[in-house]
Amino acid sequence: MFEEIKETLTSKEEKKVEYIELIYDLIFVFLIGRNSSFISMIEGGFISSEAFLTYIVCTLVIIQIWNFTNFYINRYGSNGIQEHLLIFVNMFLLYFMGDATRTDWSSYYYYKYNIPWALILINFLICYWLKYREFKDAKPWESLHIICNMILFGAEAAIVLISLPIFSKTGLILSPLAMVFGIIFVLATSKINNLVPVDFGHLSERAMLYVVFTFGEMIIAISGYFEGRVTVQSMYFALMGFLIVVGLFQSYELCYDHLIDRGIITNGIGYMMIHLFLIFALSSITVALEFMREEEVALMPKTLFLTGSFVVYYIFLFLLGIYMKNRMKPSARFIAKIVLILVAFAVLMILFRENPYVNIAVTVALIYGILGILIHAKNSSCGCHE
Repeated sequence: MFEEIKETLTSKEEKKVEYIELIYDLIFVFLIGRNSSFISMIEGGFISSEAFLTYIVCTLVIIQIWNFTNFYINRYGSNGIQEHLLIFVNMFLLYFMGDATRTDWSSYYYYKYNIPWALILINFLICYWLKYREFKDAKPWESLHIICNMILFGAEAAIVLISLPIFSKTGLILSPLAMVFGIIFVLATSKINNLVPVDFGHLSERAMLYVVFTFGEMIIAISGYFEGRVTVQSMYFALMGFLIVVGLFQSYELCYDHLIDRGIITNGIGYMMIHLFLIFALSSITVALEFMREEEVALMPKTLFLTGSFVVYYIFLFLLGIYMKNRMKPSARFIAKIVLILVAFAVLMILFRENPYVNIAVTVALIYGILGILIHAKNSSCGCHE
């Protein structure tokens, strides 16, 4: 069986990202903006706990839907009618979810968010059922993988639908349990997912495109640094803000273009999980950069928020080392060096929180210091090792 799987993979041409997938991503640009608006709400000097929790849940739900689509198209897509219908139906339903994404979950908005979500899951279930009918005799191991996905989508849809009458009677919001169940189920069934490895070149490109859209939001956010009169102070912060975006992008671009081994055989789950946190961190950095200009946002919380967002971003960026060329376990010395850099950054950010000139300079120094480490890794052609 495994020989058949290996032969199928090696004889397959690398899958290309189709135009339909790029069109599909445009709805997620809208949804990224909707979700980011939650952490722009200030209450008592910082983000309210309700808004932040809603942001986390809605971001995870949307990324999960996006991931489900990518894995299906990656494994079974042929740019035919079936995936066109899958994508366009999901796009239509996602508009309703986007409009209903609110902190105040009245009955109207709760139904408007969750019914389309359940229908999207049922749409995936139908697509996998059609594939099951096609493969059940020809590829038994692939049938097992498809059945596993049918259980996943059926169970998630059931949880979302059951949450509707419960919310109506009690006001309890239980539909996020479907997203949690999905994450746990996918991780628990990783061995079954290994039976049908992904085209990693295609999947990594799809993840890269989502990251690019997230950077698009960041580019828009720093436009505020260029507003108003042109002074030495305004030019300093505008330049530093621009350098932050460029440095972050270059770090990711260098990993994607030069260090990631896009020819490896994998089920892709770990790679996409890492990107979930990378995208989350980038969205948080975007809002944190806006906060740094707002006087009504309390100084210590916004400094900690910005610092934490950068630390999370770099932790998961270096976790991509699992998928790098000539990958080996990084040395203890290298790990210690990165930890010391991030700890020093956090300490300096807190110490100089009242001095924005030094604060933003420390941030730029961190970004380009780590970029230098990545460039060294590229030039040495041995990943992040010493």
